[in-house]
Amino acid sequence: MTVPAFLHPFARPTSERFIEIVRGQGALVWDAAGSEYVDALASLWYCVVGHGRAEIADAVGEQLRTLDAFHTFELFTNPAAERVAEELVALAPVPDARVFLTNSGSEAVDTAMKLSRLFWTWQGEPQRNLIVSRDRAYHGVTYGGTSAQGLAANKEHWGELLGGVVQVHADSLEEVEYQLSVHGERIAAVIAEPLQGAGGVFPPVEGYLQGLRDLCDRTGALLVFDEVITGFGRLGTWWGAERYGVTPDLITFAKGVTSGYQPLGGVLVGPRVREVLEADGDRWFRHGFTYSGHPAACAAATANLEVIRSDALLSRAPAIGAQLAPALQSIVDEGLAAAVRGTDGIWALALHPEDSALVVRDEMLRLGVIPRPIATHSLAFCPPLVISDEQLDRIADTTREALRRVRSRKPIPST
Repeated sequence: MTVPAFLHPFARPTSERFIEIVRGQGALVWDAAGSEYVDALASLWYCVVGHGRAEIADAVGEQLRTLDAFHTFELFTNPAAERVAEELVALAPVPDARVFLTNSGSEAVDTAMKLSRLFWTWQGEPQRNLIVSRDRAYHGVTYGGTSAQGLAANKEHWGELLGGVVQVHADSLEEVEYQLSVHGERIAAVIAEPLQGAGGVFPPVEGYLQGLRDLCDRTGALLVFDEVITGFGRLGTWWGAERYGVTPDLITFAKGVTSGYQPLGGVLVGPRVREVLEADGDRWFRHGFTYSGHPAACAAATANLEVIRSDALLSRAPAIGAQLAPALQSIVDEGLAAAVRGTDGIWALALHPEDSALVVRDEMLRLGVIPRPIATHSLAFCPPLVISDEQLDRIADTTREALRRVRSRKPIPST
């Protein structure tokens, strides 16, 4: 065999064998050999409404037949972009918001970081350019997001990253307060995921997010929530900000906004930032992407939001948690794993140090379930909200069986 023409993301460049997924329906997908899998991570945290939704495909197809694409720079717009922006503003947990549209969560994070700096520069305080971020954070893979994220392996070998980012311990308000006290006149914003997802599924410590809000209010720094994973029903509400009762100044989103049927992301821009952006009618906002507001992506988002509403999927996330959490905890109670973390529709099983999440994942693939390994220490589960109770049982049963098989192949340590 030879390596394929497609250079795969987050993979060994020398890899030759891949599982070719060819079809999906609901919470199931099938490979080219006909094997069936439960999609236990909604592909990559995004397929909220499940695979094979004809209504979304039809909406995209109709839009492409009507207007394939046209840019939205300066004088131009399109009905699909305007419609989805209005819908997102109506759903926003931030009052009087506007929406900037991107193609991905990474671009959304970079946009929020640029907006945070522009906010201060346009007020005559360009020195306020520091961004405070947390360890364990995942904020995408563009240079801005890579600089802000707290996963060391993802920051290696890329050369000099973006300056002006200060990292703090994920659960320590004291460290944030210290940075604000030392660098308060230079800090533009604090960025945080309401629940840290790709870093291992870590819900916030009680009072942490409100503490960030209070510290930002005290020092003037903007509060940015990265809701690329937590938005659109994952936590039983449209937004993690609602789930935890905290209102940020900017919110990044992607993934669940279209359930992956088309690439789309964006930033909800709250009133404090809007006021500065709109204060001078002669200023130009010199930022944007060729496909910002792409009509087919926006049509997918509008159709996807309607499915979430019509299928009452916000209520499914707590139900998923109510079934999956005790099932995963029983695996811990048997001694097969170390701990369970998560809430509502997002969970992780922490493994014992001697077990590798990659090895366990591979065994689960053979048994017909696709989880997400987090480094080597955890398995993440974030299934489509349409998943059935039987399929949730299958996830837990397969996880248990895979751990038993992996452990049975290990040599018994000598005494």
